[in-house]
Amino acid sequence: MVRKYIKEFLWTHKVKYILGITALICSGILTLAMPKLLGYIIDCLEKRVVSQSRIAWLTGGMLLMAMAIFGLKYLWRNLLIGRARDLECYLRDKFFSHLQTLPLKFYQQKKTGDLMAYAINDIGAIRRAFAFGLVSLIDGVIINSSSLFVMAKTINPRLTLIGLAPLLVAVVVIFKIKNPLRRSFLKVQAAYANISEKTQENISGIRVVKAYVQEEAEKKKLGLASFQRMRVMLDYIKLSAIVGPTVEICFGLSFSLVLVIGSTYVLDGLITLGDFIAFNTYLGMLQRPVRHIARIVEIWQRAMASSSRLDEIFLTKSDIMDDHPVNAKERFNGALEVRNLSFTYPRTESEVLKNISFKLEAGQTLGLIGPTGSGKSTLINLLLRLYPVPRGHIFIDGIEINDLPLATLRENIGYVPQDNFLFSASLNDNIRFFSERFTLEEIEAAARFASVYENIIEFPDGFETVVGERGITLSGGQKQRVSIARAVIKDPSILVLDDSLSAVDTQTEAEILANIKAILKDRTGIIIGHRVSSIKHADWIIVLDEGRIIEEGNHEQLMAKRGYYYQLYQKQLVESRLQEVGENG
Repeated sequence: MVRKYIKEFLWTHKVKYILGITALICSGILTLAMPKLLGYIIDCLEKRVVSQSRIAWLTGGMLLMAMAIFGLKYLWRNLLIGRARDLECYLRDKFFSHLQTLPLKFYQQKKTGDLMAYAINDIGAIRRAFAFGLVSLIDGVIINSSSLFVMAKTINPRLTLIGLAPLLVAVVVIFKIKNPLRRSFLKVQAAYANISEKTQENISGIRVVKAYVQEEAEKKKLGLASFQRMRVMLDYIKLSAIVGPTVEICFGLSFSLVLVIGSTYVLDGLITLGDFIAFNTYLGMLQRPVRHIARIVEIWQRAMASSSRLDEIFLTKSDIMDDHPVNAKERFNGALEVRNLSFTYPRTESEVLKNISFKLEAGQTLGLIGPTGSGKSTLINLLLRLYPVPRGHIFIDGIEINDLPLATLRENIGYVPQDNFLFSASLNDNIRFFSERFTLEEIEAAARFASVYENIIEFPDGFETVVGERGITLSGGQKQRVSIARAVIKDPSILVLDDSLSAVDTQTEAEILANIKAILKDRTGIIIGHRVSSIKHADWIIVLDEGRIIEEGNHEQLMAKRGYYYQLYQKQLVESRLQEVGENG
């Protein structure tokens, strides 16, 4: 999958790559011409058959070649190294876009640290392969093959074989360790992901860490993770460090052989002094590409390992798809029907919902109440199709929910979850969710509806106030009300409040509920609550327990039954009165 995206990118930028590779090849050819020209000048000087003006012209030619090499190097670095950065951005965009398509269960199985390592380290490894790795590979092939050809063809083939023999040993060693190097790199990446995950968790949960005085314990955990990464990194470094000394020793041996044997060739007249100097220059030029073989192998091994890791994500497909979407209206009426709905979460056995049925006309409000774990939020997750929904159980405006386009379905539902997640951005951006289609007047109106406007304008920067990560600088009640404003500004056909008033006081709750009643006159509402006061005005109320409907009706009907709902109401009424007595002294 990653290879497919890389091919797409290379094809799109093929002209720049062709120009860049051409410039790289021309630069290599000019570089190879320099030693021969130098050798020619030395031979001419030795034989005293050249004038001073001729030497000046030859030297000027070398300067022009050096300038041309400089220009070509600038060109290919711009075209090839620059495109590698573009490739990194392209792959990261594809990766992030793919993550957006994956269902909730994927994120429940994957750690944030792992995904961060994929997005940064692994994609970075591929970028390095198409930057230094690609350039060094092409340059190495040109320098090595051309140098060997010139050395063998124009100087002495036997001396070339003598100088090449030790280098072959270095190449064999390099290729021997490439697979262990790749396996070691995978361990390094996994250790990095572990550290990233632990760091992210500690920063996000710093309040809990401090509240339970767990700073030292968490430091020890991170220390162990850091030690593990250091250990696997040292194993990797020890393995890769074998290459450098091996290359140095082999080249040292090669130069020694060439100096000893080549000098006798000069004395015997088999090669000229200029050729001998040129030969040693070419041999020196070979050292850089051969030494880089190790790094090239290492970089491409990293890229291949990273490509395999990324493929695991790219090949993961969502099981929530638009299989047979109908031409539904852009805006729903909001009629909702659930028929005998049962549901079990993936990788679990017990049913979370059991034979749930109800019908809600457009414009009506449904109240859901019940103890924690009774299935209230699960029902909303299925309404939003955050999990696969069995066919034939949920209908909106008479259309089976799996036949509705996913984007249209979610665009028509305003959802305020239990976890009121806010981005580290301005309150303005959090309410409009970074959409430019909402005006400041609409943002302020949504804030007033959610009873958070007065709080916002008290901040020094008002709606431009930047909240901390996950809204940490706001109180729980303020975060809930900003989340409500974010849902309301969409002007949805169906408004869902999942226990969204639990963190506000009773007075603010009453104010928000009054606003909700006003806005729900023309749309369908679903209110989940633990307090009866938040749902008692609903047209229909369902009481859930262990995934089953144990009671249903309106407030008066449920009170008359004197069952769970009645007992909960009486209990909360007593608690409310006791709280009032306590506040009044």
